[in-house]
This record gives sequence, structure tokens and C-alpha cells, in this order.
Amino acid sequence: MLGGQASGAATALRLVLGKRLQDLREAAGLSFEEAARALDVTHATIRRMEKAQVGLKVPYVEKLLRIYGLTEQDEVDRFLVLVREANQPGWWHRYRDVLPDWFSAFVSLESEADQIRAYEPHYVPGLLQTEEYATAVLRAGMPHAPDTEIERLVALRLTRQELLDRDRPPLLWIVLDETVLRRPIGPPTVLRTQIDRLIEATDRPRVRLQVMPFSAGLHPAMYGPFHLFRFPLPELPDVACAESLVGAHYFDQRDDVSAFREALDRMCAQAAPVRRTEALLSEIRKEI
Repeated sequence: MLGGQASGAATALRLVLGKRLQDLREAAGLSFEEAARALDVTHATIRRMEKAQVGLKVPYVEKLLRIYGLTEQDEVDRFLVLVREANQPGWWHRYRDVLPDWFSAFVSLESEADQIRAYEPHYVPGLLQTEEYATAVLRAGMPHAPDTEIERLVALRLTRQELLDRDRPPLLWIVLDETVLRRPIGPPTVLRTQIDRLIEATDRPRVRLQVMPFSAGLHPAMYGPFHLFRFPLPELPDVACAESLVGAHYFDQRDDVSAFREALDRMCAQAAPVRRTEALLSEIRKEI
């Protein structure tokens, strides 16, 4: 089944293969250190392979499969075909000059997901930003970057938005803190135009926006923004991503992801309902 996936799902496929390698290693009763010694690499390399944080080298994988007890050549060959497919670069590879490694993983997960849920307390998520808003946000976050780098990052952000125009776009479900809609972003026209874009987005059948008003008080995600990704591959677990100033942390363990999901479920119940979003956005726009 996995062999039929398009190369656009490379990172998701690499995650699946990494998880399979982990399962095989654990079934063989081998530690990270023991697997690493067989390849003459560090144990961190094995960990990163299993977490899809590095590319899967075919000779390494083939040797690991043998060590882990796969003896049927057809089974090994099928696995290696998938490894070669998973190593194909995604469309975002052409932005590698400005794309940090941690965010490359984010873009690939975003591109491959069929459901994206998020809480955002600071700014409008990149998939829904206007060009002017994106430029202002990136410039604020990277005050020393040259204009050419900002322009490339804005172009990347706008290209990411094309996934919403697919024949079968992912479900995008965002909870926005009211702060996002009131924080000044350059001239007032920038924020007004951005809110107009959000109002337009509410008409998309696969986009759900909710506003967490100040009046709602405290909520389960006061600590910061995060995303949840779900994928069409049944073998691939949900992934949570929590961003920080210098990168992001990715979680795929069931208990960790469940904590993020429960927090977001509670927030969706606490925030203003989806049917009220357009009216709330219009009311706030009039005040800007």
C-alpha cells in the first residue's frame, strides 16, 4: 500500500519507515547502542533515523534489516524501494537556502496532512496570511535579515497556501486568540486586509476558524502555540508540533499527542463557536 504513495508524501513515508525500523529493532531486543555499533555510527544516528530527522541511507537500512532478522529478500527489497521513494525531495526543497531544518519538517508534515488543527495566540497562521501581513511578521521576527531573505520566505509562505486549493484540501481548524486580531501589524490597512482574508476563509468548506475571546478567561493552552497533524496513511501516528523562538519540538508518542489534542478539544468547546466567527471578525474589523 505504501509503495503507491506519491513522492510528495516523502517525509510522512520516512516517518512510517522510521517507526518500522524502531519496531524491528525493539522486536530484535537491540538497544540504540547495539544497532549503532553494527553500522559504526553513533546511537544518536539510529535515533534520528527512527524519528525521520535524517534521510534514510539505503546501505544503512539494508544492513539494519538483516541485523533485525529480516531474511526474506523480497521483503527487504520492498522496504528499500520505499526508502528510495522517501528520500525524494519535496517541492519546498527549492527554498532550502532560507528554510531551517526544523521548519522543513513542519512544511512537509503540513503538505502531507489531511487534517491540521492549531492554536495560535500571537499571529495569523501562515496558511491564511496575506502577503503584506506575512512580510510584517517575518520582518519583526528577523530584524537583521536582508530583504532578499524576507522576500524568499514570503514566497515560501504563499506557496504553502496552495494546498488549500487542492481538489481535496486538508481540514484546517484553527483557534485564534483574540489578541491576534487586535495586535497592530504595521499600518491599520494591513490588519484590516488580513481580517478580510480570514472572513473569506470562513466560506471555505474545509476551513474552520474559532476565536478565543478575552472574556473566556484562562484556557488549557496558555503556554503557547501548537499544531496537530493527522495523515491519510493509517500507519502514521498523529504528530504534534510546539514552536519556540529557535525551533520546534515534534511529538508522536500517543500520550504526548493526546495531551495536545485534549487541550485543543477543550479550547474548541470554550471558544466562540464556528458559526459566530464571521460576525466576530467583522465586529473587530470595524474597531480597527
